[in-house]
Amino acid sequence: MSRPPHTESFPLFRPIHARIDFDALRHNYLLTRELAGGARMWAVIKANAYGHGLMRIARGLADLADGFALLDLEDAVRLREAGITQPVLLLEGFFSPRDLPEIAARRLSTVVHTLEQLDWLASARLPAAARIPLFLKVNTGMNRLGIGPAEVPAALTRLRAWPHAGQIGLMTHFADADGERGVEAQLARFAPLAARFEGPVSMANSAALLRFPQTHADWVRPGILLYGASPATAFSSAADIGLKPVMRFEARIISVQHLQPGDRVGYGGMYTAERSMRVGTVACGYADGYPRHAPSGTPVAVDGLRSRLVGRVSMDMIAVDLSELPQAGLGSVVELWGEHVSLDEVAQRAGTVNYELVCALALRVPAVEVGAAGLEDAPASAVALAR
Repeated sequence: MSRPPHTESFPLFRPIHARIDFDALRHNYLLTRELAGGARMWAVIKANAYGHGLMRIARGLADLADGFALLDLEDAVRLREAGITQPVLLLEGFFSPRDLPEIAARRLSTVVHTLEQLDWLASARLPAAARIPLFLKVNTGMNRLGIGPAEVPAALTRLRAWPHAGQIGLMTHFADADGERGVEAQLARFAPLAARFEGPVSMANSAALLRFPQTHADWVRPGILLYGASPATAFSSAADIGLKPVMRFEARIISVQHLQPGDRVGYGGMYTAERSMRVGTVACGYADGYPRHAPSGTPVAVDGLRSRLVGRVSMDMIAVDLSELPQAGLGSVVELWGEHVSLDEVAQRAGTVNYELVCALALRVPAVEVGAAGLEDAPASAVALAR
């Protein structure tokens, strides 16, 4: 059964939800804008807005964002049909010449990152008046997308000669902006090209935006920062930056077990009680997006008080320690991450990154929308956006 986002806490469905906070989202956007200085910002909403809901996040930022960046043409079309008028950038570009008429008709911008795409532009059949803004992507060391620096002059000549070219920009992507190597080597390859380039330049993802102001240029591309998590946890936490979590992942306790010393918990008996204890079974598992490899000891919060996971995560349930929480029991709310337990903590314990946790949120988890500061003053098209 299809379930729309609901506005009441834990309605008559399985007691689990992701609480999405518009006020936190807008706070993070404005904070990121301060960090970006004078650069304009592509709000990155790929991967279903990092699991937060594409249309929901677009609605929350519709009156703030300079532009939106994503991957799928279909999603870009949804934004246009919902009334979003800002620039929309296709980060992986187009996958066939057949995409170009729709890109032109919807007034989208696109990345060009291969020589084959240059050929596809030349073969496209578009109305004479059609203009498509383009960003040429340069491979400066990520070795994923982009043409080599030596190929840039010829590629720009071809783009400028294309009769349907709108404004042309130049961009690259950093591989280690969140790590020890930083951006120096890649920036050294890109900076000479950018210095001679007349047009908008985009380099900084969230980590570079946070750590390397020299990369801000004309457009920055914040992603995880907008959702309230640190892009460089080895250097600064979300709290250090001043971010607020947009997603609060919660479920309720649906059973309480009383264990004696030696009793085991869950599949494989991966946790053994060393003393008498109370264990709560929570309506959340890896099929909901909680990381299966989170070990015993991973923090949770029960009715706002911190506790821990015990035993193996199963498909639909986890177990949490209630021994020091006598007030907790059947129906208690367990926060998996959000206000009391940071996304970064859970990711670290599970051996993954905060990006993966939010992106893995399952479609079967309903959303509860809270906070609407500023939305009453947003354009009517923003408020009318579909959930």
